[in-house]
Amino acid sequence: MAAPRTTSTHTETVLLGNTAVPILWRPSSRARRLSVRIDPKRQAVIVSYPPAFPKQRALLFLQNQSHWITSRLTLLTQAPLFAPNSIIPICGIPHTIVHHPHARGGAWLENTTLVVTGEEDFIGRRVADFLKKHAHTILGQELRTLAQRSELHPSRLDIRDTSSRWGSCSSSGRIMLSWRLVMAAHPVQHYLIAHELAHLKHMNHSPAFWTLVDTLTPHRRQAEAWLKQHGNQLLSAR
Repeated sequence: MAAPRTTSTHTETVLLGNTAVPILWRPSSRARRLSVRIDPKRQAVIVSYPPAFPKQRALLFLQNQSHWITSRLTLLTQAPLFAPNSIIPICGIPHTIVHHPHARGGAWLENTTLVVTGEEDFIGRRVADFLKKHAHTILGQELRTLAQRSELHPSRLDIRDTSSRWGSCSSSGRIMLSWRLVMAAHPVQHYLIAHELAHLKHMNHSPAFWTLVDTLTPHRRQAEAWLKQHGNQLLSAR
Protein backbone atom coordinates (compact mmCIF):
# COMPACT_ATOMS: atom_id res chain seq x y z
CA MET A 1 0.00 0.00 0.00
CA ALA A 2 1.42 3.39 -0.96
CA ALA A 3 1.87 6.18 1.53
CA PRO A 4 -1.01 8.65 1.92
CA ARG A 5 -1.23 10.98 -1.08
CA THR A 6 -1.60 14.08 1.03
CA THR A 7 1.56 16.11 1.56
CA SER A 8 0.35 17.72 4.76
CA THR A 9 0.10 16.36 8.28
CA HIS A 10 -3.10 14.48 9.00
CA THR A 11 -4.38 12.44 11.92
CA GLU A 12 -5.60 8.86 11.97
CA THR A 13 -6.52 6.57 14.86
CA VAL A 14 -4.70 3.24 14.64
CA LEU A 15 -5.28 0.21 16.83
CA LEU A 16 -1.98 -0.87 18.38
CA GLY A 17 -2.57 -4.04 20.34
CA ASN A 18 -5.79 -3.26 22.20
CA THR A 19 -5.21 0.48 22.33
CA ALA A 20 -6.55 3.10 19.92
CA VAL A 21 -3.66 5.50 19.31
CA PRO A 22 -3.83 8.86 17.50
CA ILE A 23 -1.19 8.93 14.77
CA LEU A 24 -0.06 12.18 13.14
CA TRP A 25 1.24 11.26 9.70
CA ARG A 26 3.84 13.79 8.61
CA PRO A 27 5.27 13.30 5.08
CA SER A 28 8.42 15.28 4.41
CA SER A 29 10.55 15.57 1.30
CA ARG A 30 13.54 16.09 3.61
CA ALA A 31 12.97 12.80 5.44
CA ARG A 32 15.32 9.99 4.43
CA ARG A 33 13.69 7.31 6.57
CA LEU A 34 10.74 6.60 8.83
CA SER A 35 10.94 8.17 12.28
CA VAL A 36 8.55 7.90 15.22
CA ARG A 37 8.29 10.08 18.31
CA ILE A 38 5.78 10.82 21.04
CA ASP A 39 4.22 14.30 21.12
CA PRO A 40 3.66 14.98 24.84
CA LYS A 41 1.26 17.91 24.36
CA ARG A 42 -1.00 16.13 21.88
CA GLN A 43 -0.47 12.77 23.61
CA ALA A 44 -0.12 11.30 20.15
CA VAL A 45 2.48 9.63 17.96
CA ILE A 46 4.15 11.64 15.19
CA VAL A 47 5.32 9.57 12.23
CA SER A 48 7.61 11.35 9.78
CA TYR A 49 8.50 9.68 6.49
CA PRO A 50 9.50 10.27 2.85
CA PRO A 51 6.36 10.85 0.72
CA ALA A 52 6.89 7.60 -1.22
CA PHE A 53 7.35 5.44 1.89
CA PRO A 54 4.90 2.48 1.84
CA LYS A 55 2.23 2.97 4.46
CA GLN A 56 1.97 -0.76 5.11
CA ARG A 57 5.61 -0.81 6.19
CA ALA A 58 4.96 2.15 8.48
CA LEU A 59 1.96 0.42 10.06
CA LEU A 60 3.97 -2.78 10.55
CA PHE A 61 6.70 -0.80 12.29
CA LEU A 62 4.13 0.80 14.61
CA GLN A 63 2.70 -2.61 15.46
CA ASN A 64 6.19 -3.93 16.24
CA GLN A 65 6.74 -0.93 18.54
CA SER A 66 3.24 -1.04 20.06
CA HIS A 67 4.39 -1.91 23.59
CA TRP A 68 6.89 0.96 23.70
CA ILE A 69 4.36 3.40 22.21
CA THR A 70 1.44 2.49 24.47
CA SER A 71 3.60 2.40 27.61
CA ARG A 72 4.93 5.90 26.83
CA LEU A 73 1.43 7.22 26.22
CA THR A 74 0.27 5.65 29.49
CA LEU A 75 3.02 7.52 31.34
CA LEU A 76 1.66 10.78 29.93
CA THR A 77 -1.63 10.19 31.74
CA GLN A 78 0.38 10.55 34.95
CA ALA A 79 1.55 14.04 33.99
CA PRO A 80 1.11 16.82 36.57
CA LEU A 81 -2.34 18.37 36.39
CA PHE A 82 -2.85 22.05 37.11
CA ALA A 83 -6.03 21.67 39.14
CA PRO A 84 -7.17 22.12 42.77
CA ASN A 85 -5.61 19.61 45.19
CA SER A 86 -3.28 18.23 42.51
CA ILE A 87 0.36 17.72 43.37
CA ILE A 88 2.94 19.19 41.01
CA PRO A 89 6.74 19.26 41.30
CA ILE A 90 8.50 22.61 41.58
CA CYS A 91 12.28 22.24 41.46
CA GLY A 92 11.63 18.55 42.03
CA ILE A 93 9.73 19.09 45.30
CA PRO A 94 6.04 18.08 45.41
CA HIS A 95 3.69 21.03 45.94
CA THR A 96 -0.07 20.86 46.45
CA ILE A 97 -2.24 23.30 44.50
CA VAL A 98 -4.65 24.99 46.94
CA HIS A 99 -7.45 27.10 45.52
CA HIS A 100 -8.52 30.27 47.35
CA PRO A 101 -11.31 31.55 45.09
CA HIS A 102 -12.04 34.75 47.01
CA ALA A 103 -8.44 35.82 47.60
CA ARG A 104 -6.42 38.06 45.31
CA GLY A 105 -2.86 38.02 44.10
CA GLY A 106 -2.72 35.36 41.38
CA ALA A 107 -0.52 32.56 42.70
CA TRP A 108 2.31 32.21 45.21
CA LEU A 109 4.27 29.64 47.18
CA GLU A 110 3.71 28.87 50.85
CA ASN A 111 6.15 26.17 51.93
CA THR A 112 5.09 23.12 49.88
CA THR A 113 1.80 24.69 48.78
CA LEU A 114 1.04 26.65 45.64
CA VAL A 115 -1.83 28.98 46.45
CA VAL A 116 -3.97 30.00 43.47
CA THR A 117 -6.70 32.65 43.63
CA GLY A 118 -9.63 33.63 41.43
CA GLU A 119 -12.18 31.61 39.50
CA GLU A 120 -11.64 27.89 39.14
CA ASP A 121 -11.81 28.05 35.34
CA PHE A 122 -8.57 30.05 35.32
CA ILE A 123 -6.52 27.87 37.67
CA GLY A 124 -4.61 26.10 34.91
CA ARG A 125 -3.59 29.38 33.30
CA ARG A 126 -2.62 30.96 36.63
CA VAL A 127 -0.46 27.99 37.59
CA ALA A 128 1.26 28.04 34.20
CA ASP A 129 1.80 31.80 34.44
CA PHE A 130 3.32 31.41 37.91
CA LEU A 131 5.66 28.63 36.76
CA LYS A 132 6.80 30.66 33.75
CA LYS A 133 7.65 33.61 35.99
CA HIS A 134 9.32 31.32 38.51
CA ALA A 135 11.34 29.74 35.69
CA HIS A 136 12.70 33.15 34.70
CA THR A 137 13.94 33.62 38.27
CA ILE A 138 15.25 30.14 39.06
CA LEU A 139 16.67 29.17 35.68
CA GLY A 140 17.98 32.66 35.03
CA GLN A 141 19.96 32.66 38.27
CA GLU A 142 21.33 29.17 37.60
CA LEU A 143 22.38 30.21 34.11
CA ARG A 144 24.13 33.35 35.35
CA THR A 145 25.97 31.42 38.06
CA LEU A 146 27.19 28.70 35.72
CA ALA A 147 28.01 31.19 32.95
CA GLN A 148 30.19 33.21 35.31
CA ARG A 149 31.97 30.11 36.56
CA SER A 150 32.57 28.70 33.08
CA GLU A 151 33.24 32.05 31.38
CA LEU A 152 30.69 31.11 28.72
CA HIS A 153 28.29 34.02 28.43
CA PRO A 154 25.09 33.83 26.35
CA SER A 155 23.85 36.95 24.60
CA ARG A 156 20.32 36.39 25.88
CA LEU A 157 18.04 33.96 27.72
CA ASP A 158 14.54 33.19 26.47
CA ILE A 159 12.05 31.12 28.47
CA ARG A 160 9.55 29.43 26.14
CA ASP A 161 7.06 26.59 25.91
CA THR A 162 8.24 23.87 23.54
CA SER A 163 6.78 20.46 22.80
CA SER A 164 9.91 18.39 22.33
CA ARG A 165 13.01 20.39 23.26
CA TRP A 166 14.21 21.39 26.71
CA GLY A 167 16.57 23.98 25.35
CA SER A 168 18.55 25.31 22.41
CA CYS A 169 21.43 27.63 21.65
CA SER A 170 21.59 29.78 18.51
CA SER A 171 24.69 30.81 16.58
CA SER A 172 24.21 34.33 17.97
CA GLY A 173 24.62 33.00 21.51
CA ARG A 174 20.96 33.16 22.52
CA ILE A 175 19.90 30.34 24.83
CA MET A 176 16.31 29.11 25.05
CA LEU A 177 15.02 27.01 27.94
CA SER A 178 11.58 25.49 28.42
CA TRP A 179 9.71 26.94 31.41
CA ARG A 180 8.67 23.38 32.26
CA LEU A 181 12.24 22.74 33.33
CA VAL A 182 11.44 24.62 36.55
CA MET A 183 9.43 21.57 37.64
CA ALA A 184 12.52 19.32 37.46
CA ALA A 185 15.00 18.86 40.29
CA HIS A 186 18.19 20.91 40.46
CA PRO A 187 20.53 18.25 38.95
CA VAL A 188 18.35 18.12 35.82
CA GLN A 189 18.21 21.91 35.56
CA HIS A 190 21.97 22.14 36.07
CA TYR A 191 22.71 19.58 33.37
CA LEU A 192 20.45 21.11 30.72
CA ILE A 193 21.80 24.60 31.36
CA ALA A 194 25.37 23.27 31.15
CA HIS A 195 24.43 21.50 27.93
CA GLU A 196 23.28 24.72 26.27
CA LEU A 197 26.22 26.74 27.60
CA ALA A 198 28.60 24.18 26.09
CA HIS A 199 27.03 24.89 22.70
CA LEU A 200 28.41 28.42 22.92
CA LYS A 201 31.81 26.85 22.30
CA HIS A 202 30.82 23.76 20.31
CA MET A 203 27.76 24.03 18.04
CA ASN A 204 27.62 20.26 17.68
CA HIS A 205 27.63 17.09 19.75
CA SER A 206 31.25 16.18 19.16
CA PRO A 207 33.45 14.42 21.74
CA ALA A 208 34.87 17.84 22.62
CA PHE A 209 31.36 19.09 23.33
CA TRP A 210 30.57 16.23 25.71
CA THR A 211 33.93 16.62 27.42
CA LEU A 212 33.07 20.26 28.08
CA VAL A 213 29.61 19.34 29.37
CA ASP A 214 31.15 16.90 31.82
CA THR A 215 33.51 19.59 33.12
CA LEU A 216 30.56 21.95 33.68
CA THR A 217 28.23 19.54 35.49
CA PRO A 218 28.54 16.25 37.39
CA HIS A 219 24.86 15.42 36.75
CA ARG A 220 24.84 14.37 33.10
CA ARG A 221 24.18 10.64 33.47
CA GLN A 222 21.67 11.07 36.28
CA ALA A 223 19.79 13.82 34.44
CA GLU A 224 19.70 12.01 31.10
CA ALA A 225 18.29 8.88 32.75
CA TRP A 226 15.65 10.91 34.58
CA LEU A 227 14.61 12.83 31.47
CA LYS A 228 14.31 9.63 29.47
CA GLN A 229 11.92 8.22 32.07
CA HIS A 230 10.01 11.32 33.19
CA GLY A 231 10.69 14.17 30.79
CA ASN A 232 7.61 13.71 28.62
CA GLN A 233 5.39 13.88 31.71
CA LEU A 234 6.60 17.41 32.43
CA LEU A 235 6.26 18.40 28.78
CA SER A 236 2.61 17.32 28.86
CA ALA A 237 1.77 18.89 32.25
CA ARG A 238 -1.22 21.25 32.07
